Amino acid sequence: MTDVPRDPVAGDGAIDLLLAVARRLEAIDRLTATSAAGSLADEPLLTALARTATVVLEAQAASIALHRSADDRLVFVAAAGPAAGEVVGLSIDAAAGIAGYAFATGQPLAVADVSADPRFDRTIAEATGYVPRSLLATPLIDDQGAIGVLEVLDRRDGTFSLRDLDLAATLAAEATIIVRRTQTGREATRLLRGALTALVAADGETTADPPQPEIDIDAIVSGLAVRLADDADDPTWRLADQLARLLASDPDRLELAVDWLDALLRRTDRHAGRAGSPGTGRR
Repeated sequence: MTDVPRDPVAGDGAIDLLLAVARRLEAIDRLTATSAAGSLADEPLLTALARTATVVLEAQAASIALHRSADDRLVFVAAAGPAAGEVVGLSIDAAAGIAGYAFATGQPLAVADVSADPRFDRTIAEATGYVPRSLLATPLIDDQGAIGVLEVLDRRDGTFSLRDLDLAATLAAEATIIVRRTQTGREATRLLRGALTALVAADGETTADPPQPEIDIDAIVSGLAVRLADDADDPTWRLADQLARLLASDPDRLELAVDWLDALLRRTDRHAGRAGSPGTGRR
């Protein structure tokens, strides 16, 4: 097991407490893992989903844009098809174009002829040289709100259908999970770093001892992450991984697994009750 740099101010107890928090956040991350995370682990996941969209919907191109709240813009972070390399990194106003309409309203839509739709924004088309004829846009959205848009361009054998909108919504839901999971990981790291910094600062204000050496907060946080990875063989994580795989492969079987766990817990409770009941001689 790799040693974690120990904070000489905060002490082992504080580090262990933060590690426990990190483990619980890691458990949430594992249990919300999806089939996309499992099968496309060797590729940037959002780019892989854009590629999947072109295959499943028989389209020429696809892209994923995420909302950047700092300047209220949609930033294209993944793309597939012609001009994919030029699309990534570009941005548009969050209310602009058909993508902006899907993001702002939370509603998917398909446009058979973009040249006849007043909502069409030519900014990206002019920047990349690729002008679509037809377009499908669906928001990346969940209970917390919209975070971006999946766009699919130019169906090869005609216009996009209602079935295509349903398929695109499924892919957008996968993308939303991936983005949220990434955000959770970043937020967890930020919280750990902030907690450690606060502990060091608080101790520095109350102690009369000579000043301590500067604490490498980043090294401590990185060390915690290494310890989490080293704990991969822990039965708790094996159970979490198996449940995540089961959820990805067949949600119905997950319900069966929950029933098995309930039965095991009831049996364990009955056994514990017999073991501690009067007259058994056992405690």
